[in-house]
Amino acid sequence: MEQKHALGRRKSAVARVYLAAGKGNIVINGREISDYFKDASLPYIVNQPLEVTGTSGQFDVKITLVGGGTKGQAEAVRLGIARALCEVDSEAYRPALKAAGFLTRDAREVERKKPGQPGARRRFQFSKR
Repeated sequence: MEQKHALGRRKSAVARVYLAAGKGNIVINGREISDYFKDASLPYIVNQPLEVTGTSGQFDVKITLVGGGTKGQAEAVRLGIARALCEVDSEAYRPALKAAGFLTRDAREVERKKPGQPGARRRFQFSKR
């Protein structure tokens, strides 16, 4: 099997995912997943598509991450891995990934700050007098 490529995005994080047959190693920006994500819940999020499809030890995953925070990056990687698995074998993996909701891009972004107020929606306190 040749290498498959997919893109995952979440908030302002962008993950380029390269999937190849292997022993189940996950490398993010040249570092192991346990070194890159210190919080224990984030590697769990990254591994969810592989667990749902039952392909945990079958693929080596190489990821390039840019932008965003740790949670957004983990969810971008999840989407990228799910899309790459669909490229490998769409008939086998797509129904399970679709049912788990891993193929849907979460389009929520941070709303921009508006001029003349302290935040996106927040207003300065109104003073009648």
